[in-house]
Amino acid sequence: MKIIGAGLPRTATFTQKISLEMLGFGPCYHMAEAMDRPDRMAQWIDAFNGNPGWDAIYDGFAATVDWPGAYYYRELAEAFPDAKVLLSVRDGAAWARSMRNTIWDMVFGDSPVHHLMMAQSRIDPVRQRFTETLLGMTTESGMFGPDPENFDEKTLAASMERHNAEVRRLIPKERLLEWWPGDGWEPLCEFLEVPVPAAAVPHVNDSAGFGAMMTETYLGALNQWWREQRLAPTG
Repeated sequence: MKIIGAGLPRTATFTQKISLEMLGFGPCYHMAEAMDRPDRMAQWIDAFNGNPGWDAIYDGFAATVDWPGAYYYRELAEAFPDAKVLLSVRDGAAWARSMRNTIWDMVFGDSPVHHLMMAQSRIDPVRQRFTETLLGMTTESGMFGPDPENFDEKTLAASMERHNAEVRRLIPKERLLEWWPGDGWEPLCEFLEVPVPAAAVPHVNDSAGFGAMMTETYLGALNQWWREQRLAPTG
């Protein structure tokens, strides 16, 4: 493990994943790496239950960004003492609005993607436990405040500032870089001691893209389950 992403979800973490892989720090672990793999979901369930296996979780990966890895940035920084830490930063109000339209809406809202997520959880016990685990991480982090089902933009924005302040306090300055894709390649490449690419920094997974990606993921799983039910032998 060479790079640990400490930034919260919806702080351009998928852009960071692609960027780090372009710079040679790949593959980079992201929530997307766990979404379609029951074995990887089970690893995070074990971690949240007090039995983390970091070497197994990150076997073959050179970097990690996004949740659930960022939830464990302190533990990962201790487990991989030579890894550098990347903190993605964003305006608090803009981040809260993005969270409202994506993750909060998926978990607590009345949107199609919420109901698709719940439907998949109903047919997949591992997925259900994984969803409960992610919710547990979010609750313990205090991200959505004491009443998470009632969205409050100021509470959410404050939670990001609190998280970022904690990262700055706990990670030595020489080991930490605060970076947003709008900063360009130069500070990131200087921090990682690699050449600046000729290509522009990518821009992926905005709020609309998030909804489309999650809808496709859940619909794919539900369609696969339905096909298996139709092909299953009857009594």
